[in-house]
Amino acid sequence: MNCLNCKTGDMFESTNTYFVTLNNCYVITENVPCLKCSQCSEIFYKASVLENIDSTIEKIENISSKIFIMDYKTAA
Repeated sequence: MNCLNCKTGDMFESTNTYFVTLNNCYVITENVPCLKCSQCSEIFYKASVLENIDSTIEKIENISSKIFIMDYKTAA
């Protein structure tokens, strides 16, 4: 698969750290599966991964403090 950003690099499977800011806290999710471009390092997440992250974030938004760090492998 060619990169959607630079159109020249090949996408390879990797992991990345996903960061989101909510109203009352910051959520950092480590080891999130993704595709990464070999040329420009653009990150692409599959829809199923993003849906899983969104579902988890909805649950922790009401119980978290200022910073919440989770590992995708154990939270998914």
